[in-house]
Amino acid sequence: MDQRDEDEFAEYFSARRDAVRRTAYLLCGDWHKADDLAQTAFVALHRRWKKIRDRAATDAYVRKTLVRAVIDESRRPWRRERQTEVMPEPMSDAPGLAERVATREDLLAALKEVPPKQRAVLVLRFFEGQDVTAAAKALGCSEGNVKSQTARGLANLREVLEREVEANG
Repeated sequence: MDQRDEDEFAEYFSARRDAVRRTAYLLCGDWHKADDLAQTAFVALHRRWKKIRDRAATDAYVRKTLVRAVIDESRRPWRRERQTEVMPEPMSDAPGLAERVATREDLLAALKEVPPKQRAVLVLRFFEGQDVTAAAKALGCSEGNVKSQTARGLANLREVLEREVEANG
């Protein structure tokens, strides 16, 4: 790349770094992983920067790369969670979920339990404000798939929050 392209990329990176990192965090629930995923998306963008003709589509490209990186990361066997026979006892002196359900931490914790593709759809639709068409384009799937994944994701999110209410009051 020539210096002009490098400067344009640096300007784009500076303007969008925090937003991409926040989206990555919403997708994976861990700031360290979010940093890695954002870096992966920006490295991929840097590689293709010279080939991008429509600069207005850059955000969509980064978003799509980010979502794919999250899904790929979740498929890696060493990242899978292991099930245990014994569930940890809930803390008895913790405040009930009825008092805490609206907090950001509870929502993010529940979002971590939603399968990766459904989580990606929920983040794109409700946190990024994307419509069905834009989310489908970012995920590389049909609009019907986005709609069904949204419905399933919301149902899973409700189920996780309801389990939390039952467990902690």
